[in-house]
Amino acid sequence: MANHSEQNDPINPTDPINPVNPTGPTGPTDSIDEPLVTLRTPAELADALPYLLGFRPEESVVLIALHGERGRFGGRVRLGIPGRAEDWPPIAEQLAQCLVSGCERRGARPDGIVAFLCAEPVGAESGRQVMERLRPLAQVIRTACGSLDVPVFEVVCISAGKFWTYCCPNEQCCPPEGVPLLRPGTSVLAAATAYAGVQVGATPAEMRARLTPWVSAAAADQEAALDAAGMAIVRRILEEDGHAEVAADTLDLARRIMARMTAAPSVSDRLEADLQDDELLAHDEAAALILGLQDRTTRDQAAEWMEGDAAAPALRLWRALSRRCVGAYGEHAAAPLSLAGWVAWSLGDATEGQEALAMALCADPRYTFAQLLHHACSGDLDPEPIRRCLRRERTDRSETTAFQPELPLPTEPLSAAAEPVGAAPRRRRPARPKDGTGPRANGRPGTGPQNRRRTTRRAARNDT
Repeated sequence: MANHSEQNDPINPTDPINPVNPTGPTGPTDSIDEPLVTLRTPAELADALPYLLGFRPEESVVLIALHGERGRFGGRVRLGIPGRAEDWPPIAEQLAQCLVSGCERRGARPDGIVAFLCAEPVGAESGRQVMERLRPLAQVIRTACGSLDVPVFEVVCISAGKFWTYCCPNEQCCPPEGVPLLRPGTSVLAAATAYAGVQVGATPAEMRARLTPWVSAAAADQEAALDAAGMAIVRRILEEDGHAEVAADTLDLARRIMARMTAAPSVSDRLEADLQDDELLAHDEAAALILGLQDRTTRDQAAEWMEGDAAAPALRLWRALSRRCVGAYGEHAAAPLSLAGWVAWSLGDATEGQEALAMALCADPRYTFAQLLHHACSGDLDPEPIRRCLRRERTDRSETTAFQPELPLPTEPLSAAAEPVGAAPRRRRPARPKDGTGPRANGRPGTGPQNRRRTTRRAARNDT
């Protein structure tokens, strides 16, 4: 795009990533029945990014494929910008290869690529300085894509409410001081997506906040409950038939908590919804579930709640449990984070799936379940083969046992107390204020014997 005048050929994002259906298949189509939105300027291109991804990217490099003479948007890949400049060339090569191979698997090699570099200033840095700092990254991206014989038509840097293009030398349309972004919600594309009922989702930072362990005074109570449950569950596992009993009790408790969440009033605000789920889950219940899910077979059965009526409450429960892996139990978060990532991906939200699975690998880099899912989710693969495998496992098991993991869930009054799995008498956490002073406000978590907790995890888990 050497010239961005409105007389140039437009970029048309109707397919394969339709602004009204951003998860559409990769590859151009010529259906005249599809809604058409035409982008003619870099400003419209920058404004389109959140609608094409479904969220506003932060500190990210994004590549989007273009197909056909009219430049239909296709597959896309996103990754956080590496902090070290020496990592940029290999990352650019991996991203380019991932995008091109993903499009080829769907039968439509891209004819071009547009790239976005999204980063905010650090300290006294200006947006223009961010743009200059990332200029070498823009160049290695163009080189990596060019080595695959796919040209990069545009690289746009978005920072501090402005955008810059690295490919247009015309200072009249792309001045050095940058161009202010369009006011959110005022573009044609924004109107089209709003009319279709499509909303821009949470940012990656907001997604991570929903999965991050508490760091407050309440975290100390949760850590104490994990200590107590750990001693009890180890004794039970070592008993005859103890492993099977703990597994059954863990899954039964999970179903009861899911029923409790399903029966609760619907809340649209994400923060309020998480606060409500936190109040519906007692410390000892969370401890019993976190420790019980360290067992591979138990976790795999819980992963079967990935569709239908069970999926939404399961995702809420896995998020809530991830927030309870406090203090020395951070490594235990790999299980609930992996389950949260899997269910989110299965429900069509690959962005939250990738964030949750990446956090699971940060909690335990050797966690095989998270490694496999993260590779598949990041590679833009279809989750249906995994769903079929889990359905088959459930069918095979139901032929020999009476266990039924699917909803309908048992009903339970919201005030009723579910019995924990091998935990000490339950201590209900006091209601959390909505002013930010509750369990997710800054504070110091409790501490305790480190060796005992690691022994607990080894005894409760048989994952490699």
